[in-house]
Parts: sequence; structure tokens; C-alpha cells
Amino acid sequence: MHFHITFERMKARNVVFSITVLLLLSLAACKKTGFTDSPNAFVFTSADTVHFDTVFTSVGSVTQSFKIFNANDQKLRISNIVLAGGSASFFHMNVDGTAGNAFTDIEIAPNDSIYVFVAITIDPNNSTNPFIIQDSIKIEYNGKETFVQLDAYGQNAVFLNNAVVTKDTTWKNTLPVVLKGILTVSPAATLTIEKGSRIYCHAGAGIMVDGTLTAVGEKYDSTQIIFRNDRLDEYYRDLPGSWQGITFNNSSINNELAFVSLLNATNALVLKNPALNDNPKLVMEQCIVDNASGTGIFAAFSSLRAVNCLLSNCGQNIQIAAGGRYNFDHCTVASYSNSFLSHQLPVLALTDYDDNDQIFPLQALFTNCIFYGGEGFVTDEISTVQKGNSTFETTFENVLYKGNQPANATFTSSIQNEDPAFLAIDAFNNRFDFHLQEFSPCINAGMQTGTTIDLDGKERGNDPDIGCYESGL
Repeated sequence: MHFHITFERMKARNVVFSITVLLLLSLAACKKTGFTDSPNAFVFTSADTVHFDTVFTSVGSVTQSFKIFNANDQKLRISNIVLAGGSASFFHMNVDGTAGNAFTDIEIAPNDSIYVFVAITIDPNNSTNPFIIQDSIKIEYNGKETFVQLDAYGQNAVFLNNAVVTKDTTWKNTLPVVLKGILTVSPAATLTIEKGSRIYCHAGAGIMVDGTLTAVGEKYDSTQIIFRNDRLDEYYRDLPGSWQGITFNNSSINNELAFVSLLNATNALVLKNPALNDNPKLVMEQCIVDNASGTGIFAAFSSLRAVNCLLSNCGQNIQIAAGGRYNFDHCTVASYSNSFLSHQLPVLALTDYDDNDQIFPLQALFTNCIFYGGEGFVTDEISTVQKGNSTFETTFENVLYKGNQPANATFTSSIQNEDPAFLAIDAFNNRFDFHLQEFSPCINAGMQTGTTIDLDGKERGNDPDIGCYESGL
């Protein structure tokens, strides 16, 4: 009997304890799901400034976002989220999926957040220089307020949509040119691009040259010519394959590029068939071709002279097919796997046949050049394949190359399987500087070819360096 009473009392105590715990948990839950009105409530944003790089007038920007965090154990009511410029602002706001200029009584759960999305469209004006657009978003809660600043660089531009150049035309450098669709240069026309010009290409845009393209810049940053994609926000600005590139078709002749950079294309330069005269279809001097998802230079039964050029980090830097005539002097051809592209193909490939296995003669001379790669799966950075019995002359003089000596190629005074000691290779952060360190084996290892300057416009010495950059040592 005594044990039975004791057991019943213990059961009663447990029931009381359980009810008490449930009540406490219930009270705690009620407190947690209630709204805090404390002026000390902790609220923060994921950014204090939303910045947009160059935004071309009349073209909307990429959408950026930030978060508003409720770092409290209770709900928070944001009384106002307001775009300061209101309906007159160039900026547009969207809060958790709803567009507008002002929002009231926005609830955020405990230790949760909401998204605020921002974009911008700028109306054209008369300015030829970039200009800044600013606004702010005010966030009010519990009698307090905080701000997120908004700024963007605006730029007027000349917009061309599937345009055709039918007569000799000169593009001035006053405003950048934004291409949408394909720009075509007709067979009887020459397009001349002034030094210092900037050509921005929308996704899918490209240039087809049936006539002549002349783009000659100078060594200073402000006077060089740049072809690149028109998405300039942080992720997309360096995305390979962002535009098609430039194609020189069968009828194209007498093309010239100097102090020109071609960035982030699919196939940056495509050359089809040799020129109709004795001159090369294209002459490139002091040019940079970088970060093409396909090929930096693709040439099929064509002709090219390249001097002091850097071809870097492309899917395949140079692919020469179906023979042709080529001369490369003081060029650096290098690829490293990075966060955008994996180095899986030789930096230079040469063949004498086309897709239909037709055979064509090949004459290619490479002097004072570097052919090197790293952080990838390539053993031999030069590949030559000869299928026919016609002329197959591939000559390498005073070059540095990685891998085995390819078949059907002649090498003289060259350096095999030594690191060129580029100044900086940081594949993880996509930072590359192909100038030479002072202990590079390329220094003073070149031969005189009459090339007097390097890619920077710097004078070359009597014993020039191998590659596109001169060290001056």
C-alpha cells in the first residue's frame, strides 16, 4: 500500500512538471514569434553600397541584390523600404518578388532575411564622357533608419543592330560602339576604327568582314582599341564565349590590327581562305587575344602575319587547318587552367587537311615565340599532323616550347621543356602577367628579325628576348 501511494505521488509530480515545461515552452514560443519593437533590435544589410560598372544608356543593367537580415529572436516589422529617387530614379527596386518604389510593413521572421533586387536603365544625354548616377534605399524599423547607397557609371554609346557597312566608313573614338547582332563589312567597303575606340558586343554579336577592317591603335592605354563583351558587372565581365568574335571571310583582304585587344569571345579571330593578293589576309601587331572559349585564332587555308602578340588562356590558342601561309614573330602563346577554362588542348595545332580530308600545302614560320601551358592535361603544346604529300613546312627558330618535338617540324636554337618564368601566374584568382622574370631562359635568347619594339611599345635590344615582352635586361 505504501509503495502504491508513493508511485501515484511520483506520477502526479511528473504530470505537474510536464505541464510546467509545456507552459514555459509555449510562453517562449509566443515570445519568439511576437514582434520586437525595441530600438535596440539588431538589423543589418549584406551590403552598404550596390555598385554597377559601366551601364550603357537605354540598355538595362544586370540585376543585383542585397539582403536585409533580422538578427533577433523575434519577428521584425520593417515599416518602410523606400527608393529615395522615387519614380524619377534611374534605379528600379524589387522586394521579395514585388516591384515598386516604396514598401511598408514588411515582416521578417526571427533570424531570417529578405532579398532586395536592384537594376538600372539610364536615359541618353549629350555627354561623351562616362558619368555617375546615384540614389539610395532607406530602410526604417522601430524608429531607426539605415541606408544602402546605389551608384552606377553611365555611358552614352552608338548602338548598331545587325548593321551593314556598305562604303568606306570611319568609326570615331568619341563614343563607344555597342553591337547587337552581326555587323557586316561588305566586299567593297573598308571599316576604319580610330585609336582609343571601344567596341562592346552583346551576347551573340559578332563581326563578319567581307571587305577590309583596319583597327590601328597606339601603345598607351587610352589609345589602344578594345573589342569585348558588353556585360561589365563583376561575374560576366570576364566570362569567355560572351560574343562571337571577328571572321574574315573568303573575299576579305588587307586587314590590319595593331594595339588591339580581343577579349572573352567564342572564336576571337577566324580566317577563311587566303587573301586574293600576295599580302596576308590579316596582319596583327602588338595585339592581345585572351579568354576565348573556342579558339583565339582559327585559320583554314589562309594567311596571317602576327608580330608581338599575346594569345592567352583560350580553349585552343591557335588552330591552323587546311594549310596556308603563316608567320609568327615574338609571340607568346600560353594557357593555364583556371576557373573559366580548362587547359585540355595544345596551344598550337597545325594540319594540312580540312573537314573533307582535302589536302593543302602549309608553310608556317615561328620565330622568337613561346609555346607553353600549365595546370592542365596537355603534355605537348605543339601538335602537327600531316596527312598529304604536299608541302608541309613548319619551322621553329629560337622558340621556347613545352613537350616533345613534334613530327614534321624543324627546330633551331630553341629551348625545350623549360619554364619561361612568367612574372605572375595565379590561376586560382585568374590573374596572369606574361612579362618575364629576370631569371627567365627567354631573356636575350631571341634572334634579330627587324622587330624593334615589343607588345608594350618598348624598344627591343640587340639580343632580343623570346616572347611578346622585352625585359630590357
